Amino acid sequence: MPGIDLSILQMNDSHGYLDIHQELFWDGDHAKYELAGGYARIATIFNHTQEDNRDTLIFDCGDTIHGTYPVVKTKGKALIPILNELGFDAMTAHWEFAYGPEHFKNLVKKLNYPMLAINCYNESNNTLVFKPYTIKEVKGLTIGIIGIAATIVDKVMPESFSEGVFFTLGQKELSYYINKLHSEERVDLIILISHLGLPQEIKLAQETNGIDILLSAHTHNRLYEPLIINDTIIMQSGCHGSFIGRLDMKITHGNISKFKHQLITVGESIKPDPTIDELVHQKTEPYQEMLDQVMGYTDTPLNRNTIMESTMDNFLLKSILSETGAQIAFSNGWRYGAPVPVGEITLNDLYNIIPVNPPVSTVELTGKEIKDMMEENLEHTFSRNPYNQMGGYIKRCLGLNIYFKIENTKGNRIQEFFINGKKLDLDETYQAAYVTSQGVPNHYGSNQNQEDLTAVEALKKYLKQEKYIKADLQGTIKAI
Repeated sequence: MPGIDLSILQMNDSHGYLDIHQELFWDGDHAKYELAGGYARIATIFNHTQEDNRDTLIFDCGDTIHGTYPVVKTKGKALIPILNELGFDAMTAHWEFAYGPEHFKNLVKKLNYPMLAINCYNESNNTLVFKPYTIKEVKGLTIGIIGIAATIVDKVMPESFSEGVFFTLGQKELSYYINKLHSEERVDLIILISHLGLPQEIKLAQETNGIDILLSAHTHNRLYEPLIINDTIIMQSGCHGSFIGRLDMKITHGNISKFKHQLITVGESIKPDPTIDELVHQKTEPYQEMLDQVMGYTDTPLNRNTIMESTMDNFLLKSILSETGAQIAFSNGWRYGAPVPVGEITLNDLYNIIPVNPPVSTVELTGKEIKDMMEENLEHTFSRNPYNQMGGYIKRCLGLNIYFKIENTKGNRIQEFFINGKKLDLDETYQAAYVTSQGVPNHYGSNQNQEDLTAVEALKKYLKQEKYIKADLQGTIKAI
């Protein structure tokens, strides 16, 4: 077989960001904010790559059909014609399950490319919910594409996300399907599209032979150079559709003889594709006037790009504390959410912060429960075994201070713990406010009460009260 030039394009964790938006970039010792992303500009990159090389495969690693107001409002339907026009070859999933598995399965039927997951099963009969793999032929080259969905959907996400289905990690099934594709389908290359997160995918590549290319997702890593683990090329391409990964390869005798990788910034200077641009306009126009309303102003740049604590979530937690009068507040360590630079905060920004707009809840927690909950969360974030990491950054907190050691064993990381400046009393009961079961899991606390108030309403009320908000990092959680 003569040498074949094969190109691969990767989009991951775009979180429904249909149009151009603010993105955070690091510049030496500080952050800067620039406009990036949007599916019309992504389409231009796809088109240019296909003009360079007709033998191009395009993959979406999930966290796509959710995350912005127009997408969530239509339960993903607004995005389907855009995704179909972009021309993907296959996809896997995570937040797509937020509408419930049955609704997600109906969305998949409308896609013109396959949803792949070797690790998502029907509870009723243990059969796979989606296809485990698909096969592509490129100039006589047979390529097997395997998908692994996020394993955490039925473990730390709200129960409605996994109604009637369950998830494995997928590492046991993976070797079986690699062997099947080689022995029965006679494939030359194996591409794995995964939404496990980079630490788990590195371990997976270390343990599993036969993965030629692993397209990683979930952890929002911007890999400017691919990782090579056990002869597997691993790439991941940021988030919010602000970056696209490109891999150009020479395939000789069924093997990758050389390759070149680029992490392409979807910058404002890229000319939008007119077809996709019109589709995006059609889907956003009905909501644009409402979402463009200015709700207030921020003196603090708001973002979620830091692991221990974030300015965006400090704003959210200040809002729910202000409305509930609780002593402490918790939310999940979400990674998604386009940043908001100093200046105006629009209603669109508020929905980007928390697109599911859940109700605010209150609960009574003992000091011991709070400590146990935070130790559990630290283990989910920093477990020595990547397979025990459960996604997201550290739980966002306000009203407390924790000093911990990352390297310590499970349950023994916290060194010092304070509530509003006083040492944590394990026997005392504290009043807490939170959003979603990821903020405070259901097995903690008593007297749980769902307030007649949603998260976005709390944010709006806080902005009306403060007008100019400050949400600087406070050193709430520190590694020592």
